[in-house]
Amino acid sequence: MSFDSLPRVDLVGPRTPLQCCDELGRAIGLEKGRLWVKRDDLTLLAGGGNKARKLEYLCADALAADATVLVTGGAAQSNHVRMTAAAASMIGLRAVGVLGGDVDHPVEGNVTLDHLFGLEFVWARNEYASLQLNEAIEAECVRQLDQGERPYPIPLGGSTAVGVLGYLRAAGELLEQIDGRATLYVADGTGGTHAGLAAGVGDHDLVRGVDVGAVPDVLDVVTRLAAQASLLAGRPVPHGEPTLITDQVGEGYGRPTQATREALGLAARHAGLILDPVYTGKAFAGLVADARAGRLDSGEPVVFIHTGGMPGLLVQRFGTWMSA
Repeated sequence: MSFDSLPRVDLVGPRTPLQCCDELGRAIGLEKGRLWVKRDDLTLLAGGGNKARKLEYLCADALAADATVLVTGGAAQSNHVRMTAAAASMIGLRAVGVLGGDVDHPVEGNVTLDHLFGLEFVWARNEYASLQLNEAIEAECVRQLDQGERPYPIPLGGSTAVGVLGYLRAAGELLEQIDGRATLYVADGTGGTHAGLAAGVGDHDLVRGVDVGAVPDVLDVVTRLAAQASLLAGRPVPHGEPTLITDQVGEGYGRPTQATREALGLAARHAGLILDPVYTGKAFAGLVADARAGRLDSGEPVVFIHTGGMPGLLVQRFGTWMSA
């Protein structure tokens, strides 16, 4: 079976735009025509974002497995959980989200949308921690089985070999749009988007992930998932070793920095782009730092992968932070 014939559910729509951002590029020291933004915040599902691409393949796999419920998890303001709930409703399945937090978490941002899309909440009461939450997802699957359901488990971020196929496909779309070699910048949460891009372009050296502090050992995850997805798609394993920028994490996951705040302002005021403080803000801050330090090859296009996340910006604590 060829990669193009692998089953998927259409949640992305037509290819997302590749936007030239000359004014934003000029503001960070790049020449005209060098800075581009892949607008995956404009995927069709549930307000947009990168998770739609992963869920196209994960949902198809769940339907093939005759699942009755998608079980996933994340932080209380998880973009992935919001989009999984929406995708489940579109294909006629239930969705359960195991969220790191307490039942009295404010109904704002992504949590508001989770309610709208019919998510069934399970509050794990622990801080966002990948090992504990993935174990809690597995425990919830056992509970669903005991109730006669057929659960399909989706770990944090949808970062499985099947989910990663979504960004392997996206890389092909991007290569057609950019028509040549480019350096890609992307936020590294659970590593799946980075892994798919590397598998799709066939070269780890062309993708620079910016660590946001979500999970440990991201480089190992990217290496493993890129290889697994390549094999599933019948493609060669990508060349080289993955690159991870680690100096934008700050005090940890979900805790924005002054560099994040500057990045949000630059993107908004020079390109009309809305970034978020947890993922894309830190990722763009990494690109800005590299541009200012002269770490980008002269003349080569630079593509920032905008993975969405705007609902997470619209919570009280970030409103207070932005207006301070």
